[in-house]
Amino acid sequence: MGGRVGAVVEQCWHRVPGGTAAATVRSLEALAQRTDWEVIGVAAAHRCPPDVLAVPPVEVCHMGLPRVALYEAWHRVRRPSIQASTGPLDVVHATGGVVPPAGGAALVVTVYDLAFLRCPRHFSKRGVAFMSRAWELAKRHAGLVVVPSRHTLQDCVSHGLDADRLRVVPLGVSGRPVSAQARDDVRFRYRLPSRFLLWVGTAEPRKNLGSLISAVARSGTRLPLLLVGPGGWGVDVNGLIAASTVEVRHLGRVPSCDLSVLYDLAEVFVYPSLMEGFGMPVLEAMGQGTAVVTSAGTSTAEVAGSTGVLVDPADVDSIAAGIDSLVSDAGLRSELGAAAAQRAQSMSWARTAAGIAAVYDEVSR
Repeated sequence: MGGRVGAVVEQCWHRVPGGTAAATVRSLEALAQRTDWEVIGVAAAHRCPPDVLAVPPVEVCHMGLPRVALYEAWHRVRRPSIQASTGPLDVVHATGGVVPPAGGAALVVTVYDLAFLRCPRHFSKRGVAFMSRAWELAKRHAGLVVVPSRHTLQDCVSHGLDADRLRVVPLGVSGRPVSAQARDDVRFRYRLPSRFLLWVGTAEPRKNLGSLISAVARSGTRLPLLLVGPGGWGVDVNGLIAASTVEVRHLGRVPSCDLSVLYDLAEVFVYPSLMEGFGMPVLEAMGQGTAVVTSAGTSTAEVAGSTGVLVDPADVDSIAAGIDSLVSDAGLRSELGAAAAQRAQSMSWARTAAGIAAVYDEVSR
């Protein structure tokens, strides 16, 4: 079919854009390669450019209000209309967080997870109130709701959304070949040890960093743990590092080209998150052929499938045992890393874009 879509890209201007912005940018890049749907980005009024690691790959139409005022207007009075700025649209896509009015177009809402409902203590009261309002608007107004995993689909159903309005569209990955020169450059630039464990993400309570660091200390390995990603909220990363009995380094945010090399160099990628909508870092590590330890019974287990070592994220001993099982067995690391890379090859961003385009086609009929 095809047509015009107004996709919210406001998260690219957030102080910590996080995985939602990264997923939106990668999805829109892949959609831009297609010829069926024209996508126009929509954001609030800004004086500054977006985050350098989350630049929207499409033309962006800025509304006349700053973020807080725009969000409140959209959620409370369902104005202003996006189409007053973009021109006629066939679909409005709320790509995460805020749910704007569709103004006569079909509304698609992406929901990555409902962590704010399952674990509200991990969020501020204001954040829970805002996200709960967005969830109620999605249930009331969305023609279709896109989720990245079966795990999130089941969560949405349990919180009142009919399954026939939900569509699972997994996220993608673009594995990058890594040269010997790139490995040497990254090792030198970040003063990397010869062997290390790796974790990537935005630090927040549900990421379970305290348990991860305790598990590394309790494990039989003496490999250092490298943390990559922004400081986030609700977690004192520096305090955790200072209190640790093992070597832990926080590299902060790194360019995507360096991140691919870090995944490639890591002995094991460890991601025992308590809850995720998808867990893109797990798939990114898999795309570089790195063996993964992650959480059983969550969406990250769904991503890793049989290629990951699954542990109980609430049990430090279980996480430690998972780490030891891979660090101590080079053959198992190689076997699972190869299987992970093969599994990741089937999960491309082009496939994600095709799934989203199919949702646009369905909702706009």
